[in-house]
Amino acid sequence: MWLATGNTDMRRGFPSLALQVQEVLNKDPISGHLFVFRGRRSDLVKAIWHDGQGTCLFIKKTRERKFIWPAVAG
Repeated sequence: MWLATGNTDMRRGFPSLALQVQEVLNKDPISGHLFVFRGRRSDLVKAIWHDGQGTCLFIKKTRERKFIWPAVAG
């Protein structure tokens, strides 16, 4: 599982999220790994995953809570 640090534009779909995986992480988005992205407001996450047959895009939105994300050391 890979967590994308920082905020991701949640208007992005699979093609642009997969491109981010390739360019930023230098990973193959259809490798079978799970890649998770969080929105700026912390109430929405998207995950892409390839199961060997096709690609899945999962979306989870919360109403009352926020997703806690690791801080970026820098």
